[in-house]
Amino acid sequence: MQTSERINYIKKWISNYCKSMPKEPDSLVIGISGGIDSSVTSTICALTGKKTIALSMPINQMKEQHSLSLKHQEWLKNKFKNVEGHLIDLDNLFKLFKNSLNNFDNVHGFANSRARLRMTTLYQVAASNNGIVVGTGNKIEDFGVGFYTKYGDGGVDISPIADCSKSQVWDMGKNLGILKEIIEAQPTDGLWDDARTDVNQLGMSYRELEEAMKDSSNKNHKKYLEIRKRNLHKMSPIPVCKMKDD
Repeated sequence: MQTSERINYIKKWISNYCKSMPKEPDSLVIGISGGIDSSVTSTICALTGKKTIALSMPINQMKEQHSLSLKHQEWLKNKFKNVEGHLIDLDNLFKLFKNSLNNFDNVHGFANSRARLRMTTLYQVAASNNGIVVGTGNKIEDFGVGFYTKYGDGGVDISPIADCSKSQVWDMGKNLGILKEIIEAQPTDGLWDDARTDVNQLGMSYRELEEAMKDSSNKNHKKYLEIRKRNLHKMSPIPVCKMKDD
């Protein structure tokens, strides 16, 4: 499938899904981080013609990441009349949350809590706009190695680019005219106070992960499987204790 065809296919899929719902939503609500995945997904949402609400939700964000988020939001609003952009600063909320749980301090836990506070924010905005929350996870990180927060950025209503590789997302970004600095930026989940990238956390680049997923003889395939195994609990249905006598 050509890049332009892929974009059009996803756009139609979003529109058709909305029409298939018992009550068609009035809006698409999406969090934008300044990364390529959310930039591409939010742009395709806007292409549907439906009201698209793009939220920038900084929590102790690195200046560079936050700047790209705001730049993409402005780019979207200038390009599409159906886009509504909002900056919702969650710094104070997160500070209160962290202080309230200071007896349960855990760095990784608090990093994931940032994603979960954003998820809650997205659903509140969606509820007030008869909307649905649109996910931004791609095939490699979310559905390959499970590199996302359970009930955080994994808590969405639809996932339009879930079957697209990172390379395909980059190609769509170029086709859509996404800001060059976003396309060239190092991918990061933005959940930490330092500037760690996704490569720092995964130990592999997305291109390496793609190759390892496709080819079982690839030198990194075993490492890919190890990462995936650690995160399978996120991608599997919630375990249910079934009663034998029912």
